[in-house]
Amino acid sequence: MLPLRDDNPTTHTPYVTWVIMAACVLVFLYQMGLDTWEERHLMITLGAIPAVLLGQETLPADLALVPAALTPVTAMFLHGGIMHLGGNLLYLWIFGNNVEDAMGVVRFTVFYVVCGIGAALMHAFVTPDSVIPMVGASGAISGVLGAYLLLFPWARVFVWFGFVFLFWVPAALVLGLWFGLQALALLGDPAGAISGVAWGAHLGGFVVGVILTPLMRRPGVPLFSRRRVVRRVSMIPRAGGIGRTRRGPWDRP
Repeated sequence: MLPLRDDNPTTHTPYVTWVIMAACVLVFLYQMGLDTWEERHLMITLGAIPAVLLGQETLPADLALVPAALTPVTAMFLHGGIMHLGGNLLYLWIFGNNVEDAMGVVRFTVFYVVCGIGAALMHAFVTPDSVIPMVGASGAISGVLGAYLLLFPWARVFVWFGFVFLFWVPAALVLGLWFGLQALALLGDPAGAISGVAWGAHLGGFVVGVILTPLMRRPGVPLFSRRRVVRRVSMIPRAGGIGRTRRGPWDRP
């Protein structure tokens, strides 16, 4: 079940979401200009390596470009291939703008980074001895999915299912099914040795997102909203003359 878009309008331009997407694309274009050895070197120096992150291993001085504690952040902007990048950006494009709208620029930026860090730590705890770098924005975006589930479970998402069917379904179904599949995959392939996917990072980011959302949403933004309404402006006479009245972004129609 591949989501293609939602019907959930926003009231503010999602600048942070756009910047994150642009940064991921620019870094990937840089990666494409590297040869195999150079790209491998980049992944080791800026990827989140569980054993290094937990202090069980240390990188040689020439590879320790940034402190190990910062690698969960730098790893968010690296990707292992065009499909890896494309899948992440699709989910961020569909769900990120609404979550940013609900939190505001500063809160959403903090939220995104903390979810990414939480995802990397979860992956490290699941595979503490691994020396394979974890890269990608999947963990942070999983946090965005968790937030969307809490904020807009009844928003409709247009999905592509079975390469044949196209239809609208509630976000709760799409994201609930996504979470269940990640959990099953983690049970069958905890270290990602078969799939090459950090399932623990996906689940960790999602859970952190769910926990943080009630704290990070803007004042007045409800949880489990049934429907979003875009701000509407109308020139309606009112006491004191003609002025503009606005419907709040969270009001019911």
